[in-house]
Formats: sequence, structure tokens, C-alpha cells
Amino acid sequence: MTLSWLSIVRLGLVQMCLGAIVVLTTSTLNRLMVVELALPAVLPGLLVALHYGIQITRPNWGFLSDTGGNRTRWIIGGMIALALGAMLAAYGVVLLETSFAIGMILSVLAYALIGLGVGASGTSLLALLATATAPHRRAAAATISWLMMIAGIAITAGVVGAQLDPYSSGLLLKIVAFVTGGAVVLTCLAIWRVEAQVEAAPEPTQMPFRAGLAEVWSERHARNFTLFVFLSMTAYFMQELILEPYAGLVFQFTPGQSTSLSGAQNGGVFLGMVLVGLMATGFKIGSLRAWVIGGCLGSALMLVTIALLGKAGAGAPLLPAVVCLGFFNGVFAVAAIGSMMALAGQGRTAREGTRMGLWGAAQALAAGFGGLVGAAMVDILRATQTSDAAAFGSVFIFEAGLFLAAAYMAQRVMERPVLPHEALVPGE
Repeated sequence: MTLSWLSIVRLGLVQMCLGAIVVLTTSTLNRLMVVELALPAVLPGLLVALHYGIQITRPNWGFLSDTGGNRTRWIIGGMIALALGAMLAAYGVVLLETSFAIGMILSVLAYALIGLGVGASGTSLLALLATATAPHRRAAAATISWLMMIAGIAITAGVVGAQLDPYSSGLLLKIVAFVTGGAVVLTCLAIWRVEAQVEAAPEPTQMPFRAGLAEVWSERHARNFTLFVFLSMTAYFMQELILEPYAGLVFQFTPGQSTSLSGAQNGGVFLGMVLVGLMATGFKIGSLRAWVIGGCLGSALMLVTIALLGKAGAGAPLLPAVVCLGFFNGVFAVAAIGSMMALAGQGRTAREGTRMGLWGAAQALAAGFGGLVGAAMVDILRATQTSDAAAFGSVFIFEAGLFLAAAYMAQRVMERPVLPHEALVPGE
């Protein structure tokens, strides 16, 4: 048996819970540190980079999913760890107001726990989707789960943004507790007995993790796609930690307004994904490569636009530009995810989880690297540039250049389908 459409949607609810918690730590808490606490942007950048860096363990989780079975325990356990990490991170922000040292120690522990939780839960969930979904449904399953994750991000950011004004530390803790507790309960209900209803296909022979990973890395398509994921996701995530501070410092947005801006951006991502899902899957219009390239080029254009709007300052139409950026980000992302799910099943059998873990690790490292570099560049440029608008704008234009490079690489890496013998011949 394979996953039914209902089971796929239930797993999508878990993805939605993951997105709902993570957006609090990468968006809301980040803005509070930079604007309300007047801390350097590189500080939350380092914390977010830590949680992404720990996700280098994703291939391990994927390998365990391939060979160990019982993915449900890793999904639920990872979600609990993520929820606890988010609560500790919020409390760390509160402590930073009175004791920087204690607040930072707690924040480091919190973001490390967040990284472990996302890695264990997210990778095990994708492994379950890749191995228990019928081949002809894999791309659609990936799209559904990702759209639901984006919906969780957008809804949470929008609701939290509306409820957080006027800001107080007590209100922050109450909101985070409500979101994290609800996410754990919904995850347990959504995943209940889903895995038991499908036939597991464990690896008949056990091998060390390094040997299994080496097998996957020897596949040329897996290596090339890993490099593409790293470059494109570096461009995708570089603005993540600086967009809300940009809105607050240059356009005079309040904490609630800037959090809602993040929600609007992810709403644009959602629309872009829906469009590609309908056009590419439903109407068979455009190849995955064409949609990836179009999304990268559109994202580059909107980043340049956002940089130029900084010269106008408060009152400029930042919100529409950010929504359009999210739209093109979504176009790029869903096409790349469709390729990922299709490629996960190519090559040696019973390695879907390991491949998804490898690409997930590349994405996580790129997200942490991109976010950290973006935040560090802003700090350096703010110290040397005459205005905040010029400093942030320079980083956005640099990010646009990375998207152009990603579009070029997509044309090379995704220029033709992977042939069976190419996927299976090692060492090329």
C-alpha cells in the first residue's frame, strides 16, 4: 500500500506545524533583537546559522529512515524538540533585555535544539513521503506538503504580527507558547497511524552511514543537484534576516507591521507555488527548468526594485514589492522541489531518505550561510555607508546577482532528463 491523498494532506499538516514554529525564530525574534534591543544584525544571524548548521545531520536522519523504520517517533520527537527550542529562544530574547550573557547562553542552547528538532522531524517526514508515496504522486505530494508549510508560515506570521502590538515580553511568551503547543498536538493527531497503514520497505541489509552516503554521493545527478541547491538556496535565504530590520529602520514599520510583512511575503510564495503547480502539473505548461529559471530571474528583478525603494524611504510601496518577491521565490522553489522529489527515486533503491537528507543538508547550510552573510554585510555596510537604505540596498543587489548565477546553473544542471545509466554509474 502507498499513501492516500488524505494521508499526504495529513503529513502536510506536520509540515505546516514546522513552518509555524520556525518562522517565529527566524522572523519575529530576529526583528526584536535588531530593532527593539538594538543588537547587531549579525547576532541573530549567528543564532539562525547555528540552527541551520546543526541540520548537517539531516543525511543521518534520512539514512535512519531508510534502514531503521518507525519514522513516526522521529517526526513527533523532533517536533517536541523544536517546540521546546522555540520557547527557550523566546525566553532568551526576554533575558537579553536584562542580562546579555545569560540570554545569549540560553539562546545558543535554544537554537541548537531547534536545529536538531527540524532535522529529525523534517527529514524523517520527507523520507516517509518519498518512500511511501506512489511514484506518479511524488511531485504532487511534495508540492502539497510545501504549500502547507508556507501556509503555516504565512498564517502564523500574519496572526502573530497582528497580536504582538503593542509589544511586551509577557505577550511574546504567551503567543509563542500557544503556537508551539498547538503545533505539537496537531502533529501527533496528523501523524497518528499514517505510517502503520502503508507497507514499509526497509533496507534488507544494514551498512554504516558513511558507506550509504558515499553510494549516493557517487551518483553524478545527486552531486550536481546538491551544488545547485546550495547556490540557489543561498540566494533564496540571504534576505531572510535583513528584510524586517530593513522595513523597520528605513520604512519605519512597527514590530507588528514588519512581522505582517513577512506573512505577506510568504503569502506571495504560496501564490507562486500554486501557479506552478496548476500550470506545470495540471495544464502541462512549461518544464521544471523553465519555471526554475523564470523564478530566479523574477526574484533578481524584485530584489533590485526593493533596493531602489529604499531611496524613497517611508511611504514607498514596499509591501507590493515584497509580495512580488515572494511570488517569484515560490515559482522557483516549487519547481526545484518537484525536481528534488523526482530525482530522489532515481539511482540505487532504498536511498530516497539519504538523498533527501543530503539535499536538505545542502539547503540548511545554504540558508544559514546566506542569512549570516546577509546580516554581516549589512552590519559592515551600515558602518561605512552614509545611510541604512544604501547599506541594505547593496546587499539586496548582491543577492540579485546570486539569483542570476543560480538561473545559469539551473540551465546547465537541469538541461536534460537524468538517464537511468547516469544515475547508477558511480565515480563519474
